[in-house]
Amino acid sequence: MKILVIDDHHLFREGLRYMLQSLDQQVSVTQCGSVEEAEQLASERQDIDVILLDMRLPGKCEIDAVDAVHMAYPDARLVVLSGETSPDLVNMAIGAGAMGYIPKTTSPDVMLSALRLILANGIYLPADILLAARVSQPVAEVIEHEVDENCSLDELSDRQREVLRLLIHGAPNKRIATELDIGEATVKSHLTAVFKALGARNRTEAVYAAARAGIRFE
Repeated sequence: MKILVIDDHHLFREGLRYMLQSLDQQVSVTQCGSVEEAEQLASERQDIDVILLDMRLPGKCEIDAVDAVHMAYPDARLVVLSGETSPDLVNMAIGAGAMGYIPKTTSPDVMLSALRLILANGIYLPADILLAARVSQPVAEVIEHEVDENCSLDELSDRQREVLRLLIHGAPNKRIATELDIGEATVKSHLTAVFKALGARNRTEAVYAAARAGIRFE
């Protein structure tokens, strides 16, 4: 397993590298101190399985960092690490294609469990964000909307299932359109059907609903 850690603090990267050795005996950890360095690395190798990205890096706003890394490594599972757990940042990260949002204050055991979930095509959100959904209005835009854990995909076409698969894997609309050789307008139409089937109102809720319902794609 090949993991890329993107963080501007060398000591944090080293500590993370040491912890990640517990994830798999064959784990290989590569480190980058900036998004630009990671983009340069992408031109040489595309064999990265998981990327751990600090959203708050010098020279990049949060969403730009996520977008840039996602574009550079379209097949890797992208996980955001952050010292903040604001609902807006979590929503931004998941909506941009991240498969998980892990606070830097997370214990090693929880972080490893979160990464194992993500490697199994799951989605990880911090527990306090899930709990806050019941009382915090801003979080409503993320996950407050109740989802049907028994939702069915029977009404979806094969193409719509493909769109959902790529959505769960974090692909933005442009990449979905390219992968399926369809227009972005068609992607949006299919997403509308997917949202309806999952009882979701947006991409973030759809990912969360799929995870809650146990929907998995290889």
